[in-house]
Amino acid sequence: MTKSKPVERRLADRDGLAALSVHLREEYFQGGNLVDSPDMQRSTSDITVAQSPWFAIRTRSRHEQVVQQQLERKPVEAFLPTFARWSRWKDRRKKVIWPLFPGYCFARFSSEHRLGVLRCSGVISIVSFDGAPAPIAPHEIDDIRRLVDTDFLYDPCPLIREGMMVELVHGPLKGVVGRLIRKGTRARLVLAVNLIGRAVSVEVDASDVKAY
Repeated sequence: MTKSKPVERRLADRDGLAALSVHLREEYFQGGNLVDSPDMQRSTSDITVAQSPWFAIRTRSRHEQVVQQQLERKPVEAFLPTFARWSRWKDRRKKVIWPLFPGYCFARFSSEHRLGVLRCSGVISIVSFDGAPAPIAPHEIDDIRRLVDTDFLYDPCPLIREGMMVELVHGPLKGVVGRLIRKGTRARLVLAVNLIGRAVSVEVDASDVKAY
């Protein structure tokens, strides 16, 4: 009996699918386990990283960039914000790139890669609370990234909030300590004599104060 052409085509298609199936099994069966293709593995890893929280990585002094380079070779998203500063270099001025937050690099990774991050040369620790890595609010990292991508001039500064005790570091009142009650272009400093419950306030330049 002669097989009809439609049957022959169906058998050929079936045989082709069988061959493709064998090929896939040979390519993606490793150690007796079915694994995803390399492209699918990378895609899954990227999705996992994008859904992971950001953490602050404490580094040894002047090792921020070294740590960043190592993290970028792992399934980790690394972020090292920097700023430019002009420095005198012998007989000329040179533009030098410095870490915006010395001693820190930021990374986004899943818990399974925590040990790999800690093993990077130059890493001291992951900033943690109660023994667990402390996640950073995503919008804080996003805001810093938006800033460093602009042409605005920016510099690192201590985090000072209203109500904190601050010290004047410049001017005729250098060394004076008081409580910050307003922050802006100008800051208002309250100097108190607590024993008698009296105080006086003075307006100073916000750049002249630091956390006490």
